[in-house]
Amino acid sequence: MREIVFDTETTGLDPRSGDRLVEIGCIEMFNRVPTGAVFHCYFNPERDMPAEAEAVHGLSIAFLSDKPKFAEKADDLLAFIADSPMVAHNAGFDFGFINNELELCGREPVSRDRMVDTVAIARRKHPGAKLSLDALCSRYGIDRSHRTKHGALLDAELLAQLYVELQGGRQIGLELAAQSAIAVTEEVVTVTSSVTRVFRSPRPHSASAEELARHAEFMAGFSEPIWSR
Repeated sequence: MREIVFDTETTGLDPRSGDRLVEIGCIEMFNRVPTGAVFHCYFNPERDMPAEAEAVHGLSIAFLSDKPKFAEKADDLLAFIADSPMVAHNAGFDFGFINNELELCGREPVSRDRMVDTVAIARRKHPGAKLSLDALCSRYGIDRSHRTKHGALLDAELLAQLYVELQGGRQIGLELAAQSAIAVTEEVVTVTSSVTRVFRSPRPHSASAEELARHAEFMAGFSEPIWSR
C-alpha cells in the first residue's frame, strides 16, 4: 500500500485568519517502508512572517521572498500525493492549510477520508501520555538530535519512523523472523523425510505379573490411604 507521510510549516495557526503555508515535506512509503521518493518545497506566503512563527521554524520573509507561490507548485504536489492516504501528526491542522491553499488557487480540496492522524493513533496506544512528536520519538528511541528547529521534511522523516513504530514496527520484524524460521524448519523436514528409516518392533511397556504383585505388596503397607476411600 502506498502512503504519503508529510508535514507543513506555516505563518501561524489558522488559515481562516490569513495564515499561509510556507513549507511542505512529503515522503512516499510503500508497505510502511520509505521508497526514497520525496516532495519538498518552500513557498512565498505573500504576507509577513510573525516573529513567533519564525522562532519555531526559522523561515524568514527574506528567505522565502524568491520562493515559488503555492499555486505555481500545486500541480506538482497533487501529482506526487495522487490518491494515496496521507499521514500527519495532528493531521487536521495540516489538511486545513493544504486545502486552504488549494482553494485559493482554484483546486479541489484533498478529501479528509484520506487523513491518517498519528496523534489519534498514539492517543489510543498511550492514553494520558505526552503526544508531541518529540515526546513520542523519545518513547520509541527515535534519534532527533539533529532537530534544532521545526522543518517540514525533517519532521516528516521522523514521523515516518514513528508511524512504523505506532503500527507495531518491531513486532512486524519479529513476525517476519518467525516466518523465516518456519520456512527453514519446513525445509529441514523436507530434506530429512527422504532418509530411509530402519523399522524397529515396539518395546513392551505394560507391567509384568511379577511387577504387579510387588506393587500390590508395597501398597498394602499404607494404613488407610486416601486413594482407597
